[in-house]
Amino acid sequence: MIENLNDLKLRQIQVNPVQVKSQAAEGKKRTTFGQMLQEKMEQTQSLQFSKHSKERMEQRGIEMTPELLQQMNTAASQAKSKGAKDVVMIGSQAAFIVSIPNNTVITAMNGNEMKNNIFTKIDSAVLL
Repeated sequence: MIENLNDLKLRQIQVNPVQVKSQAAEGKKRTTFGQMLQEKMEQTQSLQFSKHSKERMEQRGIEMTPELLQQMNTAASQAKSKGAKDVVMIGSQAAFIVSIPNNTVITAMNGNEMKNNIFTKIDSAVLL
């Protein structure tokens, strides 16, 4: 324990510079701000799936493929440009109810359930 602070001697700390290698020097691809912004915008434009819709898709054996998701994203963009709010998107194997303002899939049903169902509270329909 130090009894007198005046007796304490401070040592000078020598700093060793650290060599930082640039990504370009290592051959790694550099990401520009514009690229990062574009990636973020694409992520936010993609449809989101509610917990309910995820559960229904799992229960009903509905598979979400990258192609189907792309078709749905395109359809959502087109529906938004036309002023649609609540859309039913009907594909060959399933139908999805989508809230366009929230950019969210609300629920999903397979082909058998589509036959015996009435879609209410929608203002538009899109065939995928």
